[in-house]
Amino acid sequence: MDGNLVGLVAVVMIFGIPMAAMYTFYHVRKLRTDERMAALARGVNVPMQPELSEAARSRRSGILLVTGALGYMLTFALIARVESEAWIAAAFGIIPLSVGLGFFLDSALIRRDLHA
Repeated sequence: MDGNLVGLVAVVMIFGIPMAAMYTFYHVRKLRTDERMAALARGVNVPMQPELSEAARSRRSGILLVTGALGYMLTFALIARVESEAWIAAAFGIIPLSVGLGFFLDSALIRRDLHA
């Protein structure tokens, strides 16, 4: 029974967590929109938040991916001190690391194209 329960929990978490995150994101976005519309209906001046530029979004994604990958790799490097096969798992951190570096490159190229 334990093996079946673990599998069920894994499937529920794999599908449930992203669905909950998407629901929360869209619900918060709808609440912000409704709040803005209500303020505009009352005649209140609502300042629009400036959206991030494409370069800033790429830079933010790069920072998050690189730091996440480094944390992931560091975690498995520490585990590898006890269990040497953990280096295999740590090597998978190269994937988000390289994607994050690609975002940094994209940010730099966007800035260069804007200044040219």
